[in-house]
Amino acid sequence: MHSAPGTPCSTVSPLGEERCFRTDFQCLVGRPGFRIRNDRRHHRARPSARHGRKRGACHQAIGRSRGGLTTKIVALVDALGNLTRFVLLPGQRHDSIAAPDLIDGIDMQALLADKGFDNNHLRDLLQETETKVVIPPKADRKQPIACDFAMYRWRHLIENFFCNLKQFRGIATRYDKTDESFAAFIFLRATHLALK
Repeated sequence: MHSAPGTPCSTVSPLGEERCFRTDFQCLVGRPGFRIRNDRRHHRARPSARHGRKRGACHQAIGRSRGGLTTKIVALVDALGNLTRFVLLPGQRHDSIAAPDLIDGIDMQALLADKGFDNNHLRDLLQETETKVVIPPKADRKQPIACDFAMYRWRHLIENFFCNLKQFRGIATRYDKTDESFAAFIFLRATHLALK
């Protein structure tokens, strides 16, 4: 005995008669009111390929360099070796990229930096503000530029700052996931060093 779909069934016909068990069974069981879409099934352990990544290291100043995933701290200290400003960069970025942001709006008489900051753009910015440039020229410069090496000796202040900053293991190895919390720990450690 068969019944039309959607009408209640009383019995299920035997398999031997017309071999149409499926229609009677569907009538008895019914269909669920909702369906699970294929892209919502959890048959793989990764997000769907059509959606962009919402999280990750792309905006957290984490980049790949020779040592793996790293973050660069480009800092500016005053004449006493206390932190004035700093910028976080991914590990593969060059240090001199952060220099214009560090010196923007700061009145200073001289800027001491290593050879990595020797570029014409930074020197032009410092000449506009009449700041003395104490940066040794790179070896590949066609025309050598004079440098006050007696004043350059005071660059040890930034090296001492980084040496003391990296005594804190959470900064030396960057335990923090976000750049905001990492920057907060740098400010905290720099304040502790300035109060000593």
